Amino acid sequence: MLGEAGVSFLSASGSEFEEVFVGLGARRIRQLFEEARKKAPCIVFIDEIDALGVSRASVMRNQQMSLNQLLVELDGFNTREGIILVGATNLPSELDPGLVRPGRFDRKVYIELPKINERKEILDYYLSKYPMDGDVDSDVLSRQTPGMSGADIENMVNWAILEAIKIDKATVDMQLLEIARMNVIIGREKKSMYLSDEAKKITAYHEGGHALVSLHTDGAPDINKATLIPRGQALGFVEQVDSDEPHMTKKELLARLQVAMAGRAAEEYIFGSDNITTGASSDFEMATNIAYRMVTKWGMSNQGHIHLPDPKRYESTSNIMSKDVQSEVKNILEDSYSSALETIKSKDKELHLLASALIQYETLDKKDILKIIKGEKLTNK
Repeated sequence: MLGEAGVSFLSASGSEFEEVFVGLGARRIRQLFEEARKKAPCIVFIDEIDALGVSRASVMRNQQMSLNQLLVELDGFNTREGIILVGATNLPSELDPGLVRPGRFDRKVYIELPKINERKEILDYYLSKYPMDGDVDSDVLSRQTPGMSGADIENMVNWAILEAIKIDKATVDMQLLEIARMNVIIGREKKSMYLSDEAKKITAYHEGGHALVSLHTDGAPDINKATLIPRGQALGFVEQVDSDEPHMTKKELLARLQVAMAGRAAEEYIFGSDNITTGASSDFEMATNIAYRMVTKWGMSNQGHIHLPDPKRYESTSNIMSKDVQSEVKNILEDSYSSALETIKSKDKELHLLASALIQYETLDKKDILKIIKGEKLTNK
């Protein structure tokens, strides 16, 4: 933006204006705008403006003074001053109403995550900075990185460079980029972590359940690989391929719930209800969030076409409505669990084959998984 405008640029962070000393934040705001007027025409950018402009009903008196000073400066603008003010925040709903009314921050520009063609351009830019092997393909990488921001992609490339330096390799290849991609998505591989044979077996059936239900449920996201190698907080995981589509259908959401419940369903089916583990915690958290939004945001339940506050503001809804929502969320989750369990029971043989292969090979891509559940042997392992 600065390069295209060809004018002076002043930047600040919202947190810079908040200090222990009362009045210091307001003075700093005055100084910022005094400098801006001297350099006009110019652009003033305030990052994380929510630290400065959060609703006055929820902040202390000294913070109100800083925000009030900012509002005064905004009202003092006229068309001849040549000052453009830009703010950035991840919490637009937290901003004070006075800050976003017409004449102030009244134009909103939403920065979405890059689409596949945009990710390719970002990848080409960062990959061009370092020596790459001939097998590096930004088209393939752009398809493998849905949901990644530009910062995530930069981090992935930097991580691949560090991995290359560690093994004294002059160039970066696709294998190193794949390692870096998994480091960004899940976390570093825990090579020193020891899993007992029993823990490995339980994890194999848990991840096998996720993979099978994903393969056999209409609307479920495609899978890329399944592994028992611990990364981050996970002892194993099934990588699903997310879509760049902006919306999901009810069928797709219910399919995701079934896949999320499949790990625990497989554990219960194979080892019994007394031997289920804590490994499904993150699955339940994700599933509950989806089910809650289906009920309270997207009108996809028996509660009808309603829109309710987020859980942290739940006290604003009636107790009756709260109980009804909780009951509906529970019903959706239990139905999803039952469906996942039925799928696993019907694919009993495939589950045993897949779990055994995971224990033997630790990591399987989709092609391997499809061969295994058909009873075929792997020749490339």
